[in-house]
Amino acid sequence: MEDHKKKAQVSKRFEGKVAIVTASTQGIGFGIALRLGLEGASLVISSRKQKNVDDAVEKLKGEGIEVFGLVCHVSNKEHRKNLIEKAIEKYGRLDVVVSNAAANPSVDSILEMKEPVLDKLWDINVKASILLLQDAAPHMKNGSSVVIISSIAGYKPDPPLSMYSVTKTALFGLTKALAAEMAPDTRVNCVAPGFVPTNFASFLTNNDDIRKDFEEKTMLNRLGTTEDMAAATAFLASDDASYITGETVVVAGGMQSRL
Repeated sequence: MEDHKKKAQVSKRFEGKVAIVTASTQGIGFGIALRLGLEGASLVISSRKQKNVDDAVEKLKGEGIEVFGLVCHVSNKEHRKNLIEKAIEKYGRLDVVVSNAAANPSVDSILEMKEPVLDKLWDINVKASILLLQDAAPHMKNGSSVVIISSIAGYKPDPPLSMYSVTKTALFGLTKALAAEMAPDTRVNCVAPGFVPTNFASFLTNNDDIRKDFEEKTMLNRLGTTEDMAAATAFLASDDASYITGETVVVAGGMQSRL
């Protein structure tokens, strides 16, 4: 059987194109940036910490990818504006925006969650995508693409991730609404990852029993990889998906999401 972790043979679907990926120095975001870069995109990556940005830029340049990085707290208006402005200043165009940033600051129940925590969840997980695209949209021309990263949890908001999951549910609706607003020049789609063992999902990497339970809930008997999520995102962002907009693709190994 072919190893699912085997490095994908990539085409060059993004040659001559410029892509911004938020929260892209680790985990799924870095995987997406790497895939787009290997397919020829000039990349603008970002993270909250300068060291993470520097480390990621070095790794990507080591793969022969054209890239520069910026510190960007997506809930910060000036940081978002700077991210777009610097991308246009350096590359003169913007073809792909991948909104990947997310936060999960609490596992409290919804009825016990404090208002500042609620604000942070909605600000980063939902509002930041809207506000980033308000800045980016004027620069996105015919054939451009947006991919919003949600979660399979958005289909089934269970404790202890209920409120986080509800923000991810909102992204499904946001994708539909933005697809209508940004058509016909810009397509907007969504990826709903299953469970991927990253630093963000440390409960999967730190507890063998939990990991095994999630693996058994999939049809493929394994968790997802950052490469799996990157491949789906690259497809939706590429011209191969030129007649797909307003859709959510679940990438979860057959884990139950919807009929």
